[in-house]
Amino acid sequence: MDTNTRASGAHSATLGLASVMVASLPAALMTEAAPDRYTVEAVFTRRPEKDEVAEIVGTRTRDVLVSAGYPTVALAVADRRLVIADTNLEELRDGLAAVIADRLAAISTQIHARQDAAAILFEEAAMREHTRAAAVTALAESIAFEGSPTAANPRPGATDAPSSGNEDSGQIADWSSEGGHGRYARA
Repeated sequence: MDTNTRASGAHSATLGLASVMVASLPAALMTEAAPDRYTVEAVFTRRPEKDEVAEIVGTRTRDVLVSAGYPTVALAVADRRLVIADTNLEELRDGLAAVIADRLAAISTQIHARQDAAAILFEEAAMREHTRAAAVTALAESIAFEGSPTAANPRPGATDAPSSGNEDSGQIADWSSEGGHGRYARA
């Protein structure tokens, strides 16, 4: 199977974070006016897929953060950035970054497994369709429109008397009264 979709079994790299976007940090950091908690943006190692984004902002990720001791932290995705709200650099350095990295890796693994299962189902369905189409083709090709040696012998149950034509005329009259008689006028 040669396609440009992920159903081919090729996976993108595991989703991760490369670095913190320093430009997104509050200007007052490391001063007396610095906020205790703020939003930190980090750059993904690649653009997250739709399913990955849904998992990142989903309830399972929320539960992971809460159980790891970060009940106020919230995650959002903005293009190629992970927006980590209500945190600080120290909290990220001291463990939150590892929790987030582990969750992103788990999400990638889970989605890759789902993609693999879908690819297998797709390939099996394609093989079944290919087999079916080949069987139909073989059956159609087995039909020969040639005279047979038994052509002189009619089919069992067929009448031996030739048609007088009167029966045909009656049948044609019946069909004409059913409609469509104007399309094929008989002379």
